[in-house]
Amino acid sequence: MAEKGKYIYDWPRPMVSVDAVVFAFFENKAKLLLIKRGREPFKGKWSLPGGFVDIDEELDDAVARELAEETALVGVPLEQMRTFGNVGRDPRGRQITIAFMGTATEGKERIKAGDDAAKVQWFDIEKLPKDMGFDHNEVAAFGIRKLKRKKIYRLNVKKRKNKTIKNC
Repeated sequence: MAEKGKYIYDWPRPMVSVDAVVFAFFENKAKLLLIKRGREPFKGKWSLPGGFVDIDEELDDAVARELAEETALVGVPLEQMRTFGNVGRDPRGRQITIAFMGTATEGKERIKAGDDAAKVQWFDIEKLPKDMGFDHNEVAAFGIRKLKRKKIYRLNVKKRKNKTIKNC
């Protein structure tokens, strides 16, 4: 078990976090789960559920814990999607996040804000907030592109038929 003060280095080290890119389908529309941050940094901004990985915690366990703590959503199958690590993505210091992606099928109606989330809400993937915290606009956009290539998206989202008006 790790002990406080045991890990001391001569040079700064990056922080590691996990983010959950969770989708659900409501009335033939794809929605993305976001939290409104209750604390700094980015207090009051929408962002993906997530947080820091504990020193003795597996990544899969960390993302499931953060998702449950911030949204009360449990049992969502999550898979690693991509790592994001642009310098400056977090004003608290150098942070690298592993983003996980999943689709909620059960319990999606019973979300509830908790921990450092002031609010939790499903957003239509075509109408996301413009200025999310951290680099979550980029993370969400990557997840949406990936979702749209999946069979589950094609099966659950009805395409609008294009109507053409003929000139008379």
